[in-house]
Amino acid sequence: MSNPIDLDPFARFRAVTRARIGLGRAGDSLPIRAVLDFQLAHARARDAVHGHVDFAAMAERIGAKHPAIRLRSRAADRPTYLARPDLGRRVEPAALAGIEAGDWDVAFVIADGLSAAAVEAHAEIVLSACLRRLGDLRTAPVVLGEQARVAFGDEAGEALGARIVVVLIGERPGLSVPDSLGAYLTFGPKVGRRDSERNCLSNIHADGLAHEVAADKIVWLIREALRLGLTGVELKEDMTGAALLPSAP
Repeated sequence: MSNPIDLDPFARFRAVTRARIGLGRAGDSLPIRAVLDFQLAHARARDAVHGHVDFAAMAERIGAKHPAIRLRSRAADRPTYLARPDLGRRVEPAALAGIEAGDWDVAFVIADGLSAAAVEAHAEIVLSACLRRLGDLRTAPVVLGEQARVAFGDEAGEALGARIVVVLIGERPGLSVPDSLGAYLTFGPKVGRRDSERNCLSNIHADGLAHEVAADKIVWLIREALRLGLTGVELKEDMTGAALLPSAP
């Protein structure tokens, strides 16, 4: 019997990647299986972008263990949010009046970003894992940001009086992973921070960076940022291999 790999030289590569390679052909087109797979992936990506995070239910679950507040961006709805990224970076003005500043080391913001699926699947798990690791650090109420982008956390963190803000946000979906979560850390959050002043941890999902490992890395970055007084291009991750192993819950 012939080896399937001999008949399909791309089989060995498809076994180790999600990339669409060596899809074959059916006449002048792709095989129907490849076409349907692409259409399904595209539909999942669209659903992730246009999906809705149930922040009300999330607030109840998180609030049972840690204080949580809900804020909206200046984007009134999803179409506006997608068309006007600038509005998603700022907190709705009326909401800021109700925020009381405190003496916090770190504030977490959960933002829907561009993948509701990622936030629903991973954000609370990563948040809980981080909170277990923070020890004596003072943690502000968790902010749940609707129609929010990364820089939304700058204004929210500044209003809370936090030394560092961590934004857990749904990443832009691709045709292989529609539910990838990202974490963005910014020391001294305030309106106008540049992307070069942040540290980013991405690809947190079932087939990417595991929740517990992501929490280890996030908390390591938090402690180093607080020690050095900075985040961004000058803060380099320098964890040992042992430190990256999943910690016990």
